[in-house]
Amino acid sequence: MYVAKVPSAASGVELSVFCLCSSLAIGTTTGYRLFSLSSVEQLDQVHESNEIPDVYIVERLFSSSLVVVVSHAKPQQMNVYHFKKGTEICNYSYSSKILSIRLNRQRLVVCLEESIYIHNIKDMKLLKTIMDTPPNTTGLCALSINHANSYLAYPGSATSGEIALYDGNTLKTACTIPAHDGPLAALAFNSTGSKLASASEKGTVIRVFSIPGGQKLYEFRRGMKRYVNISSLVFSMDSQFLCASSNTETVHIFKLEHLTDSRPEEPPTWSGYMGKMFQAATNYLPAQVSGMMNQDRAFATVRLNISGQRNICALSTIQKLPRLLVTTSDGHLCIYNLDPQDGGECVLIKKHSLLGSGKTEENKENDLRPPLPQSYAATVARQSTVPSTSTMPGYSEDGGALRGEVIPEHEFATGPVCLDDENEFPPVSIRDP
Repeated sequence: MYVAKVPSAASGVELSVFCLCSSLAIGTTTGYRLFSLSSVEQLDQVHESNEIPDVYIVERLFSSSLVVVVSHAKPQQMNVYHFKKGTEICNYSYSSKILSIRLNRQRLVVCLEESIYIHNIKDMKLLKTIMDTPPNTTGLCALSINHANSYLAYPGSATSGEIALYDGNTLKTACTIPAHDGPLAALAFNSTGSKLASASEKGTVIRVFSIPGGQKLYEFRRGMKRYVNISSLVFSMDSQFLCASSNTETVHIFKLEHLTDSRPEEPPTWSGYMGKMFQAATNYLPAQVSGMMNQDRAFATVRLNISGQRNICALSTIQKLPRLLVTTSDGHLCIYNLDPQDGGECVLIKKHSLLGSGKTEENKENDLRPPLPQSYAATVARQSTVPSTSTMPGYSEDGGALRGEVIPEHEFATGPVCLDDENEFPPVSIRDP
């Protein structure tokens, strides 16, 4: 996941927060913590480690026992652990600082400033090194969580918004997407790896492309008045919504839907005639102008009580209701209700502390808010669209190095990666560049 530096003035602890739909990982100056979000009311601490201090990257393979850790003490070394058994599977060292790590059930990707390393996650063998990539000081890249579609996206240029798309399974370049005029700031795949969202450093326009073809499917305008730094970009599991957060106080949620011409023919009126003429005229305007006309604005929003600092968001289904999760710079996880039918302002329903081992804080604002309309509950109380778990391969439990043993860098692990979640489907992940 992407690293988000979240300093806490109250505790003096610097957090690096990583969020999944049902789990959360934070790296601190004293180690790292793993949490499980079983319900809106419950945030359980699954694991805490103080063996490696000053952790700035902690990547958990969905809700499994495999965790990848990088610390400021050794920024060029990646350590892979089976945290439930307390064993180190292996470690690898690289030529420069590790900026980001991505992983799914098939591949583990390590991003440096000017190179990318692709490993086979089942034995940690180094499969491919992509050398001489354009300077990528933030380690921006995205990996599809669908291991059957292990596409990797990263900046194809340091001066323009070109996206390089790489097939992590065949280890071949798929295509190049001219996404934006300016340099890229955020990238995110949907759960199936069939769509890719992107934003530039200006942060005003967010675009969604088909994968692997690279055709533009959607274009959303976040705002025109000011440039912002997009800190997280994430799809919902069903790919119906796309969430974007930045260094401003507003979180935007866009709905991915196409308008159709299946509406009944309206009676001829002067306004209707002019509307059709205006729509037809867009076909003859320059692409930049017609694109501006066709851009959709936010379907739903959240107004945070902080501005100028980074935060991380996720879209999840918890207790059969769609929720927006926001980790804030003061070390909290905020949970909002999202109305999938009418959108609008999302309602804050719970606030958890990430610094108090999963302790929760009551949301006093709830007592002042009117109850949600019944139609909303009826709309969202539906079955989740999570794919069948029978398609997910399992892992054996007989490998891994013993505590204290380190497998030499760039060599095979002694056995297959050991996990204990054979039947668990991975949740959607969000990342903060």
